Amino acid sequence: MVQKIALFNHKGGVSKTTTTFNLGWMLATKGKKVIIVDADPQCNLTGMVLGSSTKEELEEVYKKEQNIKSGLAPAFESRPSLIEAVDCLPVKGCEGLFLLPGHVGFAEYEVTLGIAQELSGSIQALQNLPGSISYLLQKTADKFNADYILIDMSPSLSSINQNLLMTSDFFILPTNPDFFSVMAIDSLATILPKWYAWAQKASEMRILKEAAYPFSQVTPRLLGTIVQNYTIRKKQPAAAFQQWIDDLQEAVSARLVPSLRKNNMLLTDEMYASQKIEDDYCLAKISSFNSLIAKSQHNQTPVFALTPDQIGRAGKILNNTLEAQKKFRETFDKLADKVIGLTANAVSN
Repeated sequence: MVQKIALFNHKGGVSKTTTTFNLGWMLATKGKKVIIVDADPQCNLTGMVLGSSTKEELEEVYKKEQNIKSGLAPAFESRPSLIEAVDCLPVKGCEGLFLLPGHVGFAEYEVTLGIAQELSGSIQALQNLPGSISYLLQKTADKFNADYILIDMSPSLSSINQNLLMTSDFFILPTNPDFFSVMAIDSLATILPKWYAWAQKASEMRILKEAAYPFSQVTPRLLGTIVQNYTIRKKQPAAAFQQWIDDLQEAVSARLVPSLRKNNMLLTDEMYASQKIEDDYCLAKISSFNSLIAKSQHNQTPVFALTPDQIGRAGKILNNTLEAQKKFRETFDKLADKVIGLTANAVSN
């Protein structure tokens, strides 16, 4: 059975897209079938995978309606047909990894979905919308026999994000060591319980249970946070960044986690302990990729899988870059193992 993992933070610039791509690739190298979903209308994940495809190639992808907006059109545009699985694109260079492309027009569904999710008396005409996104992802997962769906979400508190997160099995919170990420964690401690209460109410409504696309009753659980984009000094985060890392961990432990625990949005302490995750709930700390990120984007390849030719350096600079790359490979390898371990334990329990 597929496990849906949302990568979410309403603060932008925290590397959700990069993490989705690198984590999805690493999971696939471990034998998992993975679909990475671009649910952000900015379409950065789609651009990262397709890279410098020609205009004709990109137009062909969208002409074939191989994207999230087209997949949902039967529900949102009242087409006389049911939602069907999207024909995802294989990611070049990685067997078992597929992309469900994004679409700038996905944001056009925001207002209509928001009205439907207000659960007002007018919901009769909109009853199929709240469950449609989850239905599309499940149909697509079934088609590809996927083990995981990783959802790259936009940095907002939109109704689409509310829907995506509350119909996911798990979620990961990428963060940066800065003041605004600490603020975002504090904000989520208030927002997520409200979203959870909405989802529980929606899942109990008869009209949504009997819809063509029933609204799923799911309790999303936190896998953990990721702290990234900081500078290393003497093999440790630079002092200025370490202070914010400490503040982030305090915000998570003291404010976010208690809020999630009240709503059963955590795994058991034993599950986290089995993956050596401490009480700061941090899955990984990832320093800045520096020049590797540009090479990664140019070659549509994760930072840890770039070849020396793709890196394009020589001598000491190449050696230093390869050493940094090795550490990133180890980090994402451990991160993927933790994700597999946590989700497997959750299913078995």
